[in-house]
Amino acid sequence: MDNPVPPRAAASGPRHRDRHGRGMRGPVAPPQVPLAASRSEVFADLVQDSVERLERRWPQLADIDFMILEVPRLERSGEGWSDEAVPLGGTVAAREGHPARVVVYRRPIEIRTKGRDERAALVHEVVVEQVAELLGLTPETVDPRYDED
Repeated sequence: MDNPVPPRAAASGPRHRDRHGRGMRGPVAPPQVPLAASRSEVFADLVQDSVERLERRWPQLADIDFMILEVPRLERSGEGWSDEAVPLGGTVAAREGHPARVVVYRRPIEIRTKGRDERAALVHEVVVEQVAELLGLTPETVDPRYDED
C-alpha cells in the first residue's frame, strides 16, 4: 500500500502537548487578571499599598527600604528555633551608606490569615508596627486607624 504522505520527522524542540493532544495549549489566564499573579506578587502588592498609605502621612518613609523575605533567618547557624513566636516583621537600623529597612516576612503572615482582606489587614498592622519602632513612635501615632476592626 502506497502512502503519499511521508512520516513527520521528530521535532527537536520541547513538546508542548502530550501524545494524545490533551496538554496545556497556553496560559490558564491572561496576564492582566488577578489569577495570573503569583502569591508573592500579590503579597508584594499588599505591602506596597500599605507603604503608600503611610507615605501620604509620613513623607520621610521614602528614605526607608521595605523588603519582603519568605521566612525569618536564624541569627546564628548553630541556634535553633526557640519557644518564642515566629516574627512577622523586623527592622534594620540605618548604617553608614545603607538606609534603614523594614522587613516583612511573607510565609508567617500567610499561614496566620485565611483570606485576602484578613491578610491585607495583618500586613498593614505589621508595617505600621515596624515603622513605629523605627521612628520611635507608637503605632497609633503612625496610623490613627491602627488596631481598628
